[in-house]
Amino acid sequence: MLRLDLNADLGEHDGAPGAQALALLRVVTSANIACGAHAGDDDSMRLTARAAAELGVQVGAHPSFPDREGFGRRTLSLPPSRVREEVAGQVARLVSLASREGVVVRHVKPHGAMYNLAAHDRVVADAIAAGIVDVDASLAVYAPYATALASASGAAGLRVVHEGFLDRAYEDDGSLTPRTIDGAVLHDVAAASTRAIEWVRTGTVIARSGRRLTLPLASLCVHGDTPDAVAIATQARATLEAAGVRLMPALDAGAPRA
Repeated sequence: MLRLDLNADLGEHDGAPGAQALALLRVVTSANIACGAHAGDDDSMRLTARAAAELGVQVGAHPSFPDREGFGRRTLSLPPSRVREEVAGQVARLVSLASREGVVVRHVKPHGAMYNLAAHDRVVADAIAAGIVDVDASLAVYAPYATALASASGAAGLRVVHEGFLDRAYEDDGSLTPRTIDGAVLHDVAAASTRAIEWVRTGTVIARSGRRLTLPLASLCVHGDTPDAVAIATQARATLEAAGVRLMPALDAGAPRA
């Protein structure tokens, strides 16, 4: 039986989780919780972690560049030492708050511009990995397949979970289509389900140009702020389970090291 993790970026608000976040938590198997740098506050981190744990959803940290105004989607020119400090500080903050709820943080997934930059910039990727190790070397890292972030995390001894996106278009080099380009965010629920089952079965996804890319994965992501996120995740899960795919947290499924 194929096994797959379905994750969502959540906690990108202040205070208690809203209706969409709670609905997603009833569908996904892993949650990446914003750590306050691009969105979120102490209450959102603590309460989202609690809600996730109550539903059996694996909890992870979602650190970013310190950029609330730009929602972490602007690339900031920070020295590697600052990137390391930001990641370590943000992850440690979530770990501390989650622990008050009896929740263990198990993975880290960088957000937005930090994630995209680390995909091809090894210096930034190494700084992120070092920041994670500074907090807890047993944490896993969610990263795109065959990228600098995946390589740096593996080299640092961290477990790597390769992920893909149900609601984002891809370029021919395997990168995500910039949000400034029309069609970068996908809204077709049926198409997302088709993409999900084909990706799991073949390890490939169709780029925006029509080219087929080989990007093996252990997890599929839906962005929590995508308007159609709940419908996309719900339909994708139903389609995958109907095809015999077992949905479960990546680390419980034994995601391999890079």
